[in-house]
Amino acid sequence: MAMGQHCPVLQIIGYKNSGKTTFMEKLIKKSSCLGLQAASVKHHGHGGEPAKERADKDSCRHQEAGAFLSSVEGSGMLQLQASKTRWDLEEIIELYHHFHPDIIFVEGYKNAAYPKIVLLRNQEDELLLDQCTNVICAISHYKNTDEKRRLPVRHFFMQDDAEYIDYIFQKVRRQDE
Repeated sequence: MAMGQHCPVLQIIGYKNSGKTTFMEKLIKKSSCLGLQAASVKHHGHGGEPAKERADKDSCRHQEAGAFLSSVEGSGMLQLQASKTRWDLEEIIELYHHFHPDIIFVEGYKNAAYPKIVLLRNQEDELLLDQCTNVICAISHYKNTDEKRRLPVRHFFMQDDAEYIDYIFQKVRRQDE
């Protein structure tokens, strides 16, 4: 990605146990196969802070001593921990842009404005389609057998990987233009 250009962002949303993390893995693997450098953000929507490294690690000790930002680097791997009262998704994405990813996948953050894929466990989850903006498609764990009941967006069955993966990456490419 050229300096100063921003990359496409794609959100994966759904209720707990809808398969978001597994779906993110599929998209990240496909990105790698296409030669794209993918970045990922996961919203810890379970309340409280995400689990920290072990307290005896030096970087953790630095934070315990009061550093709001600490990192560990070794053999090209950088682990970064930053603490502040609240992180907005936009701030995280802006930080990621410094690393020049080709695409950023976001797990969660239902209310953000980026293009979204909604994962549906059952028909009750379809309420999400009315509550969210910028939905490009829905992927369900069930087949829609009721011809009268149509979803307001393109709908795929979770097992039909080849069909929806191509569709998603076509949408992502258009976002990048």
